[in-house]
Amino acid sequence: MRLEPYQIRILGGGQFPCPEDERVLIAMEQFGASDIGVGCRGGGCGFCLVRVVEGEYRTGKMSTAKVSVADQAKGYALACRIYPMNDLVI
Repeated sequence: MRLEPYQIRILGGGQFPCPEDERVLIAMEQFGASDIGVGCRGGGCGFCLVRVVEGEYRTGKMSTAKVSVADQAKGYALACRIYPMNDLVI
């Protein structure tokens, strides 16, 4: 397990740290940032939809009603369901 958190940078916004075992949306809230919309935090509302333009991540279960397989292939994901595997640009 990596000791140092990864850095999550929001294009046109801020930057915050995120450990590899934490969801990006939760890390943002814990840091006190508000660059990503917050909804249910459970993958059901789709309010925190983001596009990862740089970096690798893994996802928890996401509803294809909110993020289609085609959208996932383009880098779209719910911030409440992604875990960084390195630094990310969103």
